[in-house]
Parts: sequence; C-alpha cells; structure tokens
Amino acid sequence: MGIMNQPQFGQKLKAMRVASGMTQTALAGNGMSTPYLSRLESGARPPTEKAVAYLAERLDVPLDAFAESEQGSTKTAGTRTEPASLACALAAAASGQARDLELLEEHVAADEGKNPFLDWQAQWMLADFKRTTGDHEAERGYLRQATGLSDRLALPELRVRARTRLARCLRALGDNEESRLLAAEALTIARDHELTVADTAGTLLVLVSAEVESGRLADAEAHADELLAMVSDETGPLPVKALWTAATLHVRQGDPAQARSLLAQALERLDSREDLVLWVRLRLAAASLSLQLEPAETEAAAAWLDEATPAVHLIGAPQQRQELRALRAHLAFHEGRTADARALHDSLVDDQVLLSFRDRTRLAILHNRLLFHEGRSGEGSAGLRALAQQAQVSASLDLAAETWRILAECLSGQGGG
Repeated sequence: MGIMNQPQFGQKLKAMRVASGMTQTALAGNGMSTPYLSRLESGARPPTEKAVAYLAERLDVPLDAFAESEQGSTKTAGTRTEPASLACALAAAASGQARDLELLEEHVAADEGKNPFLDWQAQWMLADFKRTTGDHEAERGYLRQATGLSDRLALPELRVRARTRLARCLRALGDNEESRLLAAEALTIARDHELTVADTAGTLLVLVSAEVESGRLADAEAHADELLAMVSDETGPLPVKALWTAATLHVRQGDPAQARSLLAQALERLDSREDLVLWVRLRLAAASLSLQLEPAETEAAAAWLDEATPAVHLIGAPQQRQELRALRAHLAFHEGRTADARALHDSLVDDQVLLSFRDRTRLAILHNRLLFHEGRSGEGSAGLRALAQQAQVSASLDLAAETWRILAECLSGQGGG
C-alpha cells in the first residue's frame, strides 16, 4: 500500500503527534527541520518515503500507520462522506470539528480495541475535546480507557501521560484522593523509567496540587521544591506552571509574601504571544489567589481581571468565561458590593455550570455568605456546613477547612468580606 496523500497525511500526522504529547520541535528532533514538519502537517508539502520512515520511528508506530487503505479512505453515507476506518476517523477528527469528533466516537465504539495504539490516540483526543467543553465526566471515561490501553501497550510515556491527565480530571471533579494516588503512581513510573523532564514535571504539577488540597503540606512542599529545581533551566510554559503551583502552596501555608514573589516570577516569564491561553489562565489564577489572601487584596485582583478580560472574550472557552464571571462575583463581595455579587452569582447558576469542583464549591460558599447578608442566616449556616462536609468526603481538606473558617466568621458577624 502507498503512502496516503495530502491533506489526509498531514491531518493524521498531527493527530498522532498531539496524542503522543509531543511538540513539533520534539517530533522533528535532529533529523528534520521544524518548518518542514509544519508544512507536512498543514498539507503544504507531500511526504517522502524517507520522511515517513523517520516520523514513524519517532512516533514509535509501524510504517503502515501512514498507508492508504485498500478500500479507500472514505465511504459515502447518504450525502455525507464518512471515514471508513478508525485511522481515517482519527485523522479527520484532527480538524477539531464537532461532527468529526462525534464520528470518531462511533468508530472507537465499533473498533473494539483491534488496534490499541490508534484506540489510545482516539481516547486521548476525545478526552481533550470533552475537557474543552467542560464535560469532565465524559473526559474521565475516555481517560480511564486511555489508562487501561497504555498499560496494555506497556509504554511508560503513555502510562504516565494518561495517569497524569486522569489525575487532573479527577481533581476537577472533586475526587482528590484518587487524583493524588494516580499522580504519585505516575511519578513513580516516570522516575523508574527516567522519562523526560516534561513528563516527570507534569506528574509533579498535579501531585503538588492534590497534596495541597488534601492538607499534606509537608509532602507538597518537598515535591514543589523538587519541581522548581527540575525546571530551573527549562524554557516555555513548564517553569511558569511550576512557579504558579508553588505560589498556590505558599498561600495555603500562610506565606503571602513568598506567594506574591513566585507568582510575580511566573507572570514575568510568560509573554502573551508565546501562549495566550496560559497567559489568561495565569491572570485568572493571580486574581483568585489575591482574593484568597487574608485580607483579600482586591485592588490586585481587580487589576488582573481587567487585564485578562479582553483576551477571555476573544479566545476564552465557555469554562474560562464562567471563571471570569465567578471571580468578578467574589471581587464584588469582598468590595462590599453584595447586590452586584448576587447578580453575578445568579447569572452563573442560571447557566450550565462548567466550573471545577473547587470553583463550584467556592461559588456555593459565596451564595451562602450572601444569604447571611440577606437575613437568611439559618439557610446560610446549613449550606456552609453541608459544603464543608462534602469537601471532607472528597478529601479536599484544605477547602473543607476554609469553609469551616468562613462559617465561623459568618456566625460571629465577621463574614462580610
């Protein structure tokens, strides 16, 4: 069988690269220029046999992964041309179009694990799609499948990446204990197989966050120190994320000065032209941390939100738009603008809430604090108690402690922000 033609070749190449977690630079390595690889992925250059052999070796896939199907690459269903195999469906789904991703789901179900490597890539891509839409329940299902397939393939890189992503997803859903255990397992695999800094640091990012959430601050501090030392000579988003994670730890430890210093370093290291999505996320995180300090630093939070707002409206996913609105509600409350806080809160509740477990809990805490202001202290007290108990059950002990503290302040008449 011959090599598939463009643009199908480029679409499939990109899908396989993204699924493997590699950047274009990493995949190109020393044997190919990154601009040439970019032109292959875009369909602007036809693939040569030498290039295909090199890329197959780099991706650790057989040569026939890039071969044209004997039956042709598509079949017609009514007036719709649909991929005739999981491989073709995977290539088509690289477009990111919802219909192509829906077709990929159908092919994954029909494939029944006949090609575990392609199946892993499909599960990974579908999980990423569900994450961007805020559907973490569906994301979790695909990532569990990807984790099982990575064990079947016995590839340590895939085992680490699947567990790391699943751990991050579980944190968003509020299952903090399983998240922590999975991240610790991923770290062990990464160390045992001496994987790259990117893979090992990725596990530490999730592990530190889970340890902070579960109140294991000594463990979190040791892992955060290891993480910062590991990425000290790195460039790009990795050291930025490490500094951000360490700053969050120091907020929980009651060390706002060190938290501000680390966050300032993270903000200085990232230009919006390098990674606009991370640039936005970092500013939303800076605003959130500013509001979690005692007392809340409202001027700093307002500045970060004002800076992030244009970019959120320009490129932000629905979940990021909700995060921005939720932070605006918290800011209004801390500034004493309780009517504005209530209006912003209610506008969020009227939508399908896409926020993470922690952000949803904080939004519910705000609702109950507002109930105290509205003369409904009995409802507010019961609501805060229920939220604290829910956080304890999810092993989010840091969030539970915060909720109990806020309840005590409200009952003593000091919970007005």
